[in-house]
Amino acid sequence: MKILCVCGLGQGTSLILRMNVESVLRELGVNADVEHTDVSSASGMAADHIITSNELAQSLEGHSANIVIVNNYFDLNEIKEKLKDTI
Repeated sequence: MKILCVCGLGQGTSLILRMNVESVLRELGVNADVEHTDVSSASGMAADHIITSNELAQSLEGHSANIVIVNNYFDLNEIKEKLKDTI
């Protein structure tokens, strides 16, 4: 399973989200390839799931991946609940 963590520029915020997603996946016992990137690059990348904000999700409409919207990239409980619903 491939998961993309997406922010506007693909640097700081998406890296933090990636680390938090990896932490939650470890806790859930789920193995996945997790990458972080910017929204423009993500639109052309293959993935099973894309985790991003509501604002950026609109830019990814039409992507074949399942779009998971997270409001707070630092909230491990929110990330966990969203991933449990998705995976």
